[in-house]
Amino acid sequence: MNGYRLIVFFLVSLAIVCGCERREAASAPPRSIDDLLPKQAQPKQPTIKLGIGSEEMVAEMALSAAQQQTGMMFRTNIAENEGMVFVLPETRRASFWMKNCFVPLSIAYIDPDGVIQEIHDLQPQNTNSVLSASQNIRFALETSQGWFQRHNVSTGTLVRTEHGSLMDTFVRKRQGE
Repeated sequence: MNGYRLIVFFLVSLAIVCGCERREAASAPPRSIDDLLPKQAQPKQPTIKLGIGSEEMVAEMALSAAQQQTGMMFRTNIAENEGMVFVLPETRRASFWMKNCFVPLSIAYIDPDGVIQEIHDLQPQNTNSVLSASQNIRFALETSQGWFQRHNVSTGTLVRTEHGSLMDTFVRKRQGE
């Protein structure tokens, strides 16, 4: 019986020590923000055709948190009528930066109705966040820098998908409304 108790004591002690070590390792803070960031470009994401006023664009869809975090990082080019649409998890003040982005971009911050509220130019490798002035942003659209100006697209322009409004395409469809 003493041998049995010794084995149980040893196994329980081992489980406690191993469990504590794992928790300590899991709760150890990362060395830097770079440890949390993607290390390479993501594969091209599925695309959707956007109507931006009278203009058309094919945009990759950044829907998941990982796709949105990676965005255009590590890309080395973007075609004239291509972009990336970001579907934010809720309506809020938006914030984007250019860490590990090598191509100059422009970004449109878009409200839930699909109306462009703000357009900003983003500089490669700039780690300062570009915060929207509005708290009513639900979508963002990144394009090659100057695309909006070259195509006479400005604030107040409506953005739709080939399937309807941005909300109907990306939000209500997921919620089953």
